Amino acid sequence: MTGNETGNQTAQGPKHKRDLTRRKVVVAGAGAVAAVGVGGAVVATASAGETKKGASPKASSSTSEECYKLTSETTEGPYYIDADKLRQDITEDKEGIPLTLRLKVIDSESCKPIRNAAVDIWHCDALGLYSGYESLSSGGGGGAPSDAPSGTPTGEPPSGAPTDGTGGGGGGGGHEEPTDDKRYLRGTWKTDKQGFVTFKTIFPGWYRGRCVHIHAKVHVNGEWTDAGYEGGNTCHTGQFFFDEESVLASAEVEPYSTSTTERTTLDEDTIYDQSGTQGGLLKLKYKKNDIAKGVTGTITVGVDPDATHTGTEDSVQPGASATASASAS
Repeated sequence: MTGNETGNQTAQGPKHKRDLTRRKVVVAGAGAVAAVGVGGAVVATASAGETKKGASPKASSSTSEECYKLTSETTEGPYYIDADKLRQDITEDKEGIPLTLRLKVIDSESCKPIRNAAVDIWHCDALGLYSGYESLSSGGGGGAPSDAPSGTPTGEPPSGAPTDGTGGGGGGGGHEEPTDDKRYLRGTWKTDKQGFVTFKTIFPGWYRGRCVHIHAKVHVNGEWTDAGYEGGNTCHTGQFFFDEESVLASAEVEPYSTSTTERTTLDEDTIYDQSGTQGGLLKLKYKKNDIAKGVTGTITVGVDPDATHTGTEDSVQPGASATASASAS
């Protein structure tokens, strides 16, 4: 890999190998891409909160008990590409509010950090467009809106609008083949010995049917080699969410302020399970009244490293607990 790991890598065409157990990051010359196997069932569970240093797994305090909670599994959505670039800065030339996303991946049973896990993230740009799928996305650019986003969508999403699987932002998850070779706002990197991984990107925009969010996958039990990352399993497929205060603040900043797309609020979203951190709600830091300076988002992701959750099936509806699903069946 060259010294510039963020912008001069050659994107390769996606290889959609629907495989339950194999994932490989291919490194060739100056380029690096990730080929990710997918397939399997979606399971709705619950997320990890931070544990106090030195807390025992047997401790009775609510803080230590939080490490036993699994971060909610969700649908993969239709716009996942298993050929993302191996990099931490995924911004490329996209305009928007700078966002530093810092994740910590832990074993939800032992509370120990998981090192050398491969973490994928991907999200839309400031106007709701996904790289690889610009012709299918429903961006909201093209002039200032008549008023600020009210948070109350009206009507049905237009044809071709990304809804992560079903109309209105439901959790169906049918995969779409990419329509272009762009790969902005997508990337893969590994966790350090303390379970942390950091990405540089921009604050996502919105599109009809979904609240503001970032997609993520965690792959473990594989091996980093000279060729990249091989084997293992996808133990988590989820999404990270932004509180309404931050989204409304972002809507005052260009290019977000030029969006004419009606917005779905966090409360209205059909994927977010309303459980706060355990459901993927990020902890955000930014300068009040000046969000344009940049945002830092953090969250601890609790996973079962022996599980396989690829987010491509609907055995359990996203946003529903296992208990609720059982009682509804």
